[in-house]
Amino acid sequence: MSSTETLCVKVPLGQEAHAIARQFAAEQTTPQKGKQIYLNTLAVYAVHNYLKWLQIDTALGEGDSWHPLKRALFDIADLVLPNIGRLECRPVQPGETAISLPPEVMENRIGYVAVQFGERLNEVQLLGFIKTVTFSSTSQEIPLLSFKPLSFLFDCIPDTVTSSSLSASQIGVRLSQWFENLFENNWMSLEEIFGSRNEKKFALRSLSSSSGGSVERAKIIDLGLDLGNESIVLLVAIAPLAEDKLEILVQLHPRGEKTYLPSHLKLNLQTESGENIQEVESRSNDNFIQLKRFRGYPGEGFNIQVSDGNFTIKETFVI
Repeated sequence: MSSTETLCVKVPLGQEAHAIARQFAAEQTTPQKGKQIYLNTLAVYAVHNYLKWLQIDTALGEGDSWHPLKRALFDIADLVLPNIGRLECRPVQPGETAISLPPEVMENRIGYVAVQFGERLNEVQLLGFIKTVTFSSTSQEIPLLSFKPLSFLFDCIPDTVTSSSLSASQIGVRLSQWFENLFENNWMSLEEIFGSRNEKKFALRSLSSSSGGSVERAKIIDLGLDLGNESIVLLVAIAPLAEDKLEILVQLHPRGEKTYLPSHLKLNLQTESGENIQEVESRSNDNFIQLKRFRGYPGEGFNIQVSDGNFTIKETFVI
C-alpha cells in the first residue's frame, strides 16, 4: 500500500505563513509567477513547521526560495537543514498524480517532500518523502505512488535527532479536535483537577459565546524543586464563533488546597515564531491570572509560555 493512501500528515497554515507568501508573490511581474511562488512558499513553510514541531532544526531564511532574486528566476522550494542539506518541498495541486521537477531542483537535494494542496489553503498534506533519484533524459517527474512514508526522511538526519521520543505537546495541541472529544494526553477535565470548585463556571462566564459549544481542558504543570515541587494548573477554554473562528481563554490557577499562585509567574501568549503578544504576571495574592480573550482561525498556531526567571515551560497550540 502506498504512503499517499494511509500515511499523510496534515499541517495547518496560519496567517503568518500566508503573509510571507503574499509578500513574496507580490514582488513578481506576472500573476503566474506570483501563484507559483505563493504555493512554493507555503509548501516550504509547512515542511518547516512540521520539522519544527519534531524539534528538528531548519534554516528557513537560508534557502534559495527565501532569496528574492533566485526565487524570481527559478522555480524553487528548498528548505535548508543545517549540516544536512537541502530538502525540496514540491507543491502538488488537486488532481495531479506526479510532481514535475524543473532542472534547478534536480541536483544538490537530499530528497523531495510532496506537499498536497486542496481547494482551501488553510492546511496541506505532506504525502511522503523520496531521496534524490537519478532521472532519465526524458523524465523529470516523480509519481506520487513512488513516495515513501515521511519516516524515511529521518534516515537522512543524524541519530542525535529522533522523532520517537517526542511528546504530543511538542507536536502541538490541536484545539479544533477538542470539539470532537479528542484530547491530548495530560489534558484533563476541570472536574478531574478541581473537583467541585467553581473554576469551570468562571472560565465559561468569561467567554462571550459560552451559551453553547464551549470546551475547556486543564493541564497540571510541575514547577520543580525551585518552588518546592509546587504544581499549578494551565486552563484553556475555547468556544466557536462565526466564520470558523474560535474564541480562546487561557488562565493559570493554583492546584489542590493552595489559595494563591506563586508570585512573579509570567503567563505569555506568543506567535508561532515566538513573538510576545500578551503577558500577565502574578502577584502575592492572586488566586488566578488570565490572558485577555483572543480569537483565531483554523490553521493558526500560537504558544503559551509560563515562566518565573528560573524555569520556562512552553505549550504549542494549533487551532
